[in-house]
Amino acid sequence: MNASNTSKHELRREVAARIWTYQPTELLQLSAQIFEKIERDPHFIQAQVVLLYYSLPNEVNTHSFIRQWYQRKTILLPKVVGEQLSLHPYTGPGSTQKGAYGIDEPVTPPVEHPKIDLALVPGVAFDSFGHRLGRGKGYYDRLFAQLDDNIYKIGLAFPLQMVELVPTDEYDVKMDAVCTSD
Repeated sequence: MNASNTSKHELRREVAARIWTYQPTELLQLSAQIFEKIERDPHFIQAQVVLLYYSLPNEVNTHSFIRQWYQRKTILLPKVVGEQLSLHPYTGPGSTQKGAYGIDEPVTPPVEHPKIDLALVPGVAFDSFGHRLGRGKGYYDRLFAQLDDNIYKIGLAFPLQMVELVPTDEYDVKMDAVCTSD
């Protein structure tokens, strides 16, 4: 998809329409392929603290991956608090509940000034330059502006979320890499 002349709003709508053409089982299979790659990535292997997200049905599914790794690595999950994201450790099944936007969010106390080694980040669309198009609220851009610049950021994307060029603004935070099942 050529996004160079496409607005962020149009691109969100186009990618969302594509995702909903896939069956949930197909998206789960693609998600598993993405996480097989992540598990082999040196940044993940070396990471002690990983920022993840509890996925929505149209995002790369993180649920199994979180359950698989939370006892071996510290997994931090975001929680919407006003206009910001606070970060909370995932401590196992039952440590989340439905929060803002219908997203399961952690109920554990927040971690102040976390030392994060790796961030695995959702998005609506990505390009090969590391540009990310989120849902439009700017939560992750504000979060990364407050955290250590040395966090390695990997966008997680289905192949259909990869576009030629994501339209960007000056405050949009770039990913260091994008991992897809291709």
